[in-house]
Amino acid sequence: MVWLKAFASGFLATLVFHQGLFALFWLAGVVPAAPFNLSPVPPLGVPQVVSLAFFGGLWGMVLWLLLGRLAGVTFWLGHVIVGAIGPTVVAMLVVFPMKGLDVSAQTWVGGLILNGFWGLGVAVFMGLMGARAATAPR
Repeated sequence: MVWLKAFASGFLATLVFHQGLFALFWLAGVVPAAPFNLSPVPPLGVPQVVSLAFFGGLWGMVLWLLLGRLAGVTFWLGHVIVGAIGPTVVAMLVVFPMKGLDVSAQTWVGGLILNGFWGLGVAVFMGLMGARAATAPR
């Protein structure tokens, strides 16, 4: 059951935290693309934001695997740090080149900020679902 909670936390954190902050960036004119992109993504034709949220759910499971035993400040910081670094590295080194997208210092910094905030969201949703560790490991 905890794996479902981890997936749901990553999925929801993508829609609320990641896309929420992306919306603020878009409104401020920092990013050229609008949030909550509903353009179909091959091969299944699902909306891009749903595809992003699905992969956010998978990353939520990775965060739980790596950080699920932590508690307190290390739980929160771990989610922000691993959430920032893991998905950003994969996006910049694998996904962007596959899609022919430019990788620059701006995309790296933006990715780290967006994904760090997403990681915080995963921790929030895991806490709300009661899936956080109650005590720190000894």
